[in-house]
Amino acid sequence: MPVESVYDRLEPLLSQVSKPVQYVGGELNSSVKDWDEATVRWCLMYPDAYEVGLPNQGVMILYEILNEQPGVLAERTYSVWPDLEELMREHGIPQFTVDAHRPVGAFDVLGVSFATELGYTNLLTALDLAGIPLHARDRTDEHPIVLAGGHAAFNPEPVAEFVDAVVLGDGEQAVLEITELIRAFKEEGTPGGRAELLARLAAQGVYVPGFYDVHYGEDGHIEEVVPNHPSAPHRVFKRTTMDLDEWPYPKQPLVPTAESVHERMSVEIFRGCTRGCRFCQAGMITRPVRERSNRGITEMVQRGLESTGFEEVGLLSLSSADHSEIGEITKGLADRYEGSNTGLSLPSTRVDAFNVDLANELSRNGRRSGLTFAPEGGSERIRRVINKMVSEEDLIRTVSTAFSSGWRQVKLYFMCGLPTETDEDVLQIAAMAKEVIRAGREVSGRKDIRCTISIGGFVPKPHTPFQWASQADPDTVDERMRKLRKEITSDRRLGRSIGVRYHDGKPSLIEGLLSRGDRRVGHVIERVWRSGGRFDGWNEHFSYDRWVSAAAEVLPPLGVDLDWFTTRERSEDEILPWDHLDSGLDKEWLWTDWQDALAAREQDDCRWTPCFDCGVCPTMGTDIEVGPSDRPLLPITPVNSGTPVRNTAFESAGGAD
Repeated sequence: MPVESVYDRLEPLLSQVSKPVQYVGGELNSSVKDWDEATVRWCLMYPDAYEVGLPNQGVMILYEILNEQPGVLAERTYSVWPDLEELMREHGIPQFTVDAHRPVGAFDVLGVSFATELGYTNLLTALDLAGIPLHARDRTDEHPIVLAGGHAAFNPEPVAEFVDAVVLGDGEQAVLEITELIRAFKEEGTPGGRAELLARLAAQGVYVPGFYDVHYGEDGHIEEVVPNHPSAPHRVFKRTTMDLDEWPYPKQPLVPTAESVHERMSVEIFRGCTRGCRFCQAGMITRPVRERSNRGITEMVQRGLESTGFEEVGLLSLSSADHSEIGEITKGLADRYEGSNTGLSLPSTRVDAFNVDLANELSRNGRRSGLTFAPEGGSERIRRVINKMVSEEDLIRTVSTAFSSGWRQVKLYFMCGLPTETDEDVLQIAAMAKEVIRAGREVSGRKDIRCTISIGGFVPKPHTPFQWASQADPDTVDERMRKLRKEITSDRRLGRSIGVRYHDGKPSLIEGLLSRGDRRVGHVIERVWRSGGRFDGWNEHFSYDRWVSAAAEVLPPLGVDLDWFTTRERSEDEILPWDHLDSGLDKEWLWTDWQDALAAREQDDCRWTPCFDCGVCPTMGTDIEVGPSDRPLLPITPVNSGTPVRNTAFESAGGAD
């Protein structure tokens, strides 16, 4: 049966809300397919506002891949702001898609991409507005399968009661496999209903939280996590998409109808990172490194620009300047688009990967803005702890080169509250910023040199060496920030050229609760949502008191409290809530790296050194993929057979056994 659009009921309400254009759809390159011609229907959700969710690469990629398939339909939905939520409840309008304004509850699958844990309450709002029961156990055959993915889904236990299933890792192939499974299930007449469909998903390696029981000890610790269904494996493994050139998505990026956080066309130039920054969950869970070829990137850029009209191209990855051909890529693109007002941009650049030639190519066709680097820690010691192998001398030399070549602004990213951190480590940020100003003025001969330091609170994440670490409490973080500001302004001649951006430590603590929580934290999430919690990633909507109050009401009867999940250090033998979810990283290796961190010992990048046995490549059946496919790449060093480094170009040229 056709599903009716709710737009006729929605449209009269839009004049009463802020930014109504974000709800009307019709974006360039969006897709609206015939409902009745589709066998499998996906609704993809990014649980945040349209302006944040639309540019999300993960959702955009899956949206396009699914809509390319015959008999498959995919539409998008985003979180609605509280003003529209209130009107939707008043007028009985359900959560809708922006493509055809169809009710979310009518789809086969509601796929939710969690980039951050602070989107959990927004999921509950969407479920409730859609008429989907909050708890998975209460859903019937009439409701969509609520399927979670994204980086935060590597510990989905806090939302285990609210989602039906979870995909760990890359989604390109996973969504196609799930689509075919659902198609076959429906063609068979849906035998066994929802329970049978979930069993089939579990048998295909999808995590179904309801198929696992968690047992707790009297001391609050997890005693065991055990499957309660024959289709559920004891461990669920992440999925890894290897040859990125085979997945050149998005081919036709969406162009927003309303202002968004990224007004550009983006291309992912490689996936994964082996730099080994111990705080970085994304770098750990996306191993191994898989580079897209120069040719593949160039083709994606050309196709994307032609289909969107954007004038800026973002070359995205976790550390884009580390691409083995980044110089050739940027020069080739700058040459191709010279005179076209098409600019190139990279995310924050590693200090040790920066060079002026690269920066000049990036700015050749666009405006020359400031440069961004991420030392992360203020002192040399704390940078060894976090494995950010950059010296202050390296930074000063790099920014001096930039300032002498015409740049005037530098932004530096840091974290506060890192493991083993002291006040002195944080105060060294001020010393570094002042030295940047001095060096800039000296080499440029100018006084208009600016340095902005942006500081975030550190949150320990699962599947990292810091998953055992205690989290600094907000008072400690805020006090260190007060001392840092005082130190910066102690010398007005330099301090007036240094800007400081910092948000208080309270949201970070709640993110820490959600990041390393177990299923008991789900009760806190629901309590916060029922008391009005929405858009917790936005300062103007986040309420620390609401979260603390909910935790104080809900957790003590369960034998734990807020500090138990946040400021408590974990022991080596503790069963962690995500231990049954395998990112490929060996837990013993992570523990060893945690001990190295405490001893301030660094570890090299395994792309260019022998394997460190982190476990990913043998566990996942994958290899590091570095270099172009049409010629050998140097300086990679061939290593012994069986190691995780595979240079396909080198092998094809006859350079490896």
